[in-house]
Amino acid sequence: MKHLRSIPELGADGLARLLELTNHMVEVNRRPVPKVPALRGRTVVSLFFEDSTRTRLSFETAAKRLSADTMTFSVSTSSVNKGESLRDTVETITDMGVDAFVVRHKSAGIPWQISEWTTAAVVNAGDGWHQHPTQALVDCFTVREARGCERFDGLTLTIVGDIKHSRVARSNIAAFSMLGAKIVLVAPPTLLPPDVAHWPVAVSHSLDEVISRTDILYMLRLQSERMAQGHVPNLREYSERFGLDARRLAMLPSDAVVMH
Repeated sequence: MKHLRSIPELGADGLARLLELTNHMVEVNRRPVPKVPALRGRTVVSLFFEDSTRTRLSFETAAKRLSADTMTFSVSTSSVNKGESLRDTVETITDMGVDAFVVRHKSAGIPWQISEWTTAAVVNAGDGWHQHPTQALVDCFTVREARGCERFDGLTLTIVGDIKHSRVARSNIAAFSMLGAKIVLVAPPTLLPPDVAHWPVAVSHSLDEVISRTDILYMLRLQSERMAQGHVPNLREYSERFGLDARRLAMLPSDAVVMH
């Protein structure tokens, strides 16, 4: 596997292998000097066309702990502002001898496009509404650690909120399904994808109806930067119907995992 662009492309076997590898890396992170030479001599470039703090720094930290050299591409100070195309940018950086691009972009499909322009590996750090595979890997590993199980057969993952605009939801639906979980989506109709009937999920418009049967509760934020007006009447009404308050928290099973 050269690229990590989506969970469906990774597949169930690839997902299992990466989760097992992550398990080994936990021990590395506990060392006084949390570093291994796995990527020594390699160069990883962060190519972020969307604002990010946690994701970008997480990738850079991971690369450094694997002993890679890192480069950070800044859109605001790059030749993109002078009209240079994305392809020219990628090809120019590739010619510097880099080994991997970590890409975040507002448009779906950009990681696939970039992989056609470069000989380097491409890791998708989020493309539009489409995919965020590394977030799904982190979420699956978190649940494995919390529940003490390698697979999620018999568990129900309930995802609440702005599913329509969420790349995290799409990646998690694919990943958790591969590991055996049942998926329930809870949202108003305006925040569900138009093709949701073809997804391997159950759908509810009432959090109260499903929360007591939930093992993993995943609360999504409203992605106002990606949505037009009118998806929700107002934040107060949305919060009353789909927010997690003390009353709903008490309705969860005692061993439920809450994620955000």
